[in-house]
Parts: sequence; structure tokens; C-alpha cells
Amino acid sequence: MSVSSRAVTTAVLAAAVAAGAYVEPRPLALVGVAGLLVVLVSLGWPRMLRLPAPGGSRLVVLLGGLGAVATTWYTPSEPVLRHLPTIIAIAFVLAFLAEMMRRDGRRRLTESVTGTVSGIVVAVCASGWVAAARTDAGAMLVATAAFALAIAAASAALPLKGWRALALAVIAAVVTGGGVATVLPSMDTVSGAWTGAVAGVVVGGLHLLLERLPALSGRLAGLSAATVPVTVTGMFVFVVGRLVIL
Repeated sequence: MSVSSRAVTTAVLAAAVAAGAYVEPRPLALVGVAGLLVVLVSLGWPRMLRLPAPGGSRLVVLLGGLGAVATTWYTPSEPVLRHLPTIIAIAFVLAFLAEMMRRDGRRRLTESVTGTVSGIVVAVCASGWVAAARTDAGAMLVATAAFALAIAAASAALPLKGWRALALAVIAAVVTGGGVATVLPSMDTVSGAWTGAVAGVVVGGLHLLLERLPALSGRLAGLSAATVPVTVTGMFVFVVGRLVIL
């Protein structure tokens, strides 16, 4: 999958997050979008990192991410992420069990465990969108971040490399976040700019990190790489919402 195709995919998924934040009953639609993000990450994660046991890694990442999203949705009161450490711990145990059940001599064992665990962490971040939607700023916080994320992702399709691409992504996201927040109630320009800055740094940083992976030419690996920025941004947006906005 080309850089431009991944950028468009990231922007479309970010738009889906923004739309899901406003569909009634809230946040059910956003929960569905977060679940979709987990599925897309898990499908291509083993191929993206070229893990030796893709089946087990894919299943563990999927279960960990979906468990985190469902737990965040079902938790009735604050703090809504209080059960997340338990879900992560269970997923880590599953990762080790998956390695114990391998019948291929457990080659590249350390690489396989590390790759699976990192995939769990990424997938679990999708629950941050659900948690952010349940804050006081709610849908407006999610929409501001998602729009900034979409514009930052679109900027990645431009023929820029390295730090220039990162700087452009951050600037585009800050301007978009501040502009969107200005026209939304319960949000102000400064908070929107901070939210956009976070989205821009995540998109630009991951673009720098992943752009040289040779496996991204594959469809599933490219799809997973395009989904990772949207997934990871969810948790950062929730943190920014707690520290800056609320």
C-alpha cells in the first residue's frame, strides 16, 4: 500500500471516529468504530512486523483490544479506565500462552513476544476514544481531535520526508484543532490547538517510524499501519482532555 493510500485510509478512519461520536445512542456508534479500529490493527500487525507466528499474535491482539473497548463502555462510573490494567495483564498472559502452544520450535521467540505485546498496547489505545466520549466535553472533544487527525494524515500524502513532514503534520493539526474548537460549544481555541498538536505529533511521528518498513507494501500490513495513528491517538486525546480541557 502506497503512502498516499495509507494517508487517505487514515483520514477516512478519523472521519468515521468523528461521525461515530455524534450518532445516537452515544457512545454506542463510537464503540463500534473503536472495535473496527482494533480489528484492522490486529489483521495486519503480524505481517507489518513480520512475526513468526501470525495467527496467535493476531488473535491475542484482537482479544486484548476488543476487551479494552468493551470494558471501557460497560464501566458505569468514573474512572472509566480503571479496569484497563486488568485487561492488559490478561492479554499479556494470553500472549505467553500463545507462544507456549507453538509447534514450530518457537523460533524468534523474543521477537514474537515483543511484537505481540506491542500490538496489545496499540490495540488497547482504541478504548481511549470511548473514554474521551464519556468526558464532559464528550463528542466535541472527539470530533476536534478526529478532524485534526484527518488533516494531519492528509498532509502525509504530500511529497515531504523526515522532519519537514512531521512539522507540517503538527502545524496542520494545530490549525485545524483550534479552528474546529472555536466553532464548537464547550471547547475553546487553546484546548483545540493542544488537542490538534497531540494528533499531529502522533501522526507525524508514526509516519516517520513506519515509512521505511518494507512490509508496508502488503495490503494487510499497510492497512494496519494506516489504522495505528487513529488507534493510538484515542488514548492521548483522553489524557489531554483530562489535563487541559477538564
